[in-house]
Amino acid sequence: MSDIEQRLAGLEERLRLIEDELAITRLVLSYGPLVDSGSADAVAAMWEPDGVYDVDELVMNGREEIAAMVRSGAHQSWISGGCAHVVGAPHVTVTGDDAVAVCYSLMIVNGVDGSGFTVRRATANHWRLHRGPGGWTVATRTNRVLDGRSESPELLASGFPHREERPADAAR
Repeated sequence: MSDIEQRLAGLEERLRLIEDELAITRLVLSYGPLVDSGSADAVAAMWEPDGVYDVDELVMNGREEIAAMVRSGAHQSWISGGCAHVVGAPHVTVTGDDAVAVCYSLMIVNGVDGSGFTVRRATANHWRLHRGPGGWTVATRTNRVLDGRSESPELLASGFPHREERPADAAR
């Protein structure tokens, strides 16, 4: 292979990685607007047909259960009362046709007493994604409340497979 062919192959590989990261970021960031608009089918389509959405208080298996959550009376009352699911930009690691993304999310709700908006939940998010014929979809999304339990920061750290472990003193 010539030098030019090697450089071109390297550029194609880098471009593919950038395109994958962008597609995954757009997918993850679409969750909030879709779920807050009540777009149940579009939310469910983010997942693989047998995908899992694991939230502290609820585990949904498959697109039907995910769509049912969006259509549920409880979720519809959040929408009608005023809420925003704000998902932070994810850190994405792509390995072939699989990827992991980690980020934070906030559920902000409008106070019924006219007190304004408050944060109902702040969560650590771990997304496992897969590239199929139609593009990237969510295999599993796990959310855990950031309330001091060790599981939540561990979910975030697991999205950095090549991170260096450093003593607390070295980080200062």
